[in-house]
Amino acid sequence: MHIVLIEDEQLVSDELCELLTQIDPSITIDAVLSSVKEAITYFNEPHKTQLIFSDIQLGDGYSFEIFKAVQPTIPVIYCTAYHDHALQAFDHNGIAYVLKPYSGTSIENALSKYKMLLQNNSKLPSVNYEALLANITGKQTKPQVLLINNGNKIIPVKTTEVACFKVEHKFTSLTTILNQRYQVNSSLDELEDLCGTSFFRANRQFLVNKESIKEVEHYSLRKLFIKLHVKTEEEIIINKTKASAFLNWLKS
Repeated sequence: MHIVLIEDEQLVSDELCELLTQIDPSITIDAVLSSVKEAITYFNEPHKTQLIFSDIQLGDGYSFEIFKAVQPTIPVIYCTAYHDHALQAFDHNGIAYVLKPYSGTSIENALSKYKMLLQNNSKLPSVNYEALLANITGKQTKPQVLLINNGNKIIPVKTTEVACFKVEHKFTSLTTILNQRYQVNSSLDELEDLCGTSFFRANRQFLVNKESIKEVEHYSLRKLFIKLHVKTEEEIIINKTKASAFLNWLKS
C-alpha cells in the first residue's frame, strides 16, 4: 500500500511512519509533505498514492486548501488534535479522522475503514471545504475570571493573565505572567474546562498558557521540555504520547 503523509512536524511524522509500518510491513511511505505548497505540487504530478494521512494545520495554511486546489480521488484520513465542534464537522462531511496523540488501535481502525471502502467500492464523500474550515477556525475562547481569596481580599485574575496552574500535594496554585502566585480552590480538570483551548494540560501537575511559553526543547525518549517566561520550581515535561498533540496545539 502506497501512503503519503502531510505533516510539518518531523517528530510527529516519524511516529506515524513507525506505527504504520509496524501494523502493516507491506506499507510504503512514498512521501512526507510538510506544506500546502509542496503537497499541491506533489499531487499535480503523477504518483502512486493510495491513501493520505494529513495533518490539518500546516505552517503555510490548512490542508483543506490542498484538496480545494487538487480534488482528491483517493481517501484522506485527517490526523487532528481538535475536539468536539471539529469532530462534529468531520462526521457531517463523512471524513475519516484519527485523534492525536496516536495509538496503534486508532491507526489500525483507520486502515480497516480504508480497506472496507475498497472492498465495497464506495465513492469518496463530497466535501464542502469552505464550511469545514469555518467550523474548525470559528470557535472562540472567551477570557474567564478567577476569584482568588487572599487573606481578607478577593482578587480577580483573568485566565489570560495566568502563565500556568500547578498541582502539588493536592493543592492547586497559579502563577501569573507577572510572577505572582496564588492558591486556587479548583482542580486542574475544572481549570482546564474553564480556560479552554488557550491552555494545555502538559502532565498531571501542570496546565500551561500558550502565551506564556518561551521555548520548547527536545528531551530524552521523544519527550519535550517546556520553558515559560516565568520561573517554575519543577521542569515541565511533555511525554511522547502527548508530544504531537502539544505541537499541533502550539502552532494553532
